[in-house]
Amino acid sequence: MLVRKPRILLLDEPLKNLDAKIRERTRVELKRLQREFGTTMIFSTHDQLEATAVGDRIAVMKEGAIDQIGTPNDVYSFPKTVFVARFIGSPTMN
Repeated sequence: MLVRKPRILLLDEPLKNLDAKIRERTRVELKRLQREFGTTMIFSTHDQLEATAVGDRIAVMKEGAIDQIGTPNDVYSFPKTVFVARFIGSPTMN
């Protein structure tokens, strides 16, 4: 339960120190909470799997600049740079 109803939540690598099972359950819970409360969440992570699992839209950044923004499927299917193509997906594109 959230005590406040903020318009935006900034989460800076919130799952970083969790083990794999708890991390997976927490991803699902964060997605559910976002839908339930309709709150915009900015979720910072270096883990592309986490970003694509949690985000409705993702931004791929390189050296402080955004290379691409889009849905996880669009970013994976239509990467705009070589960096994005190599960063998103497993296995990565060549």
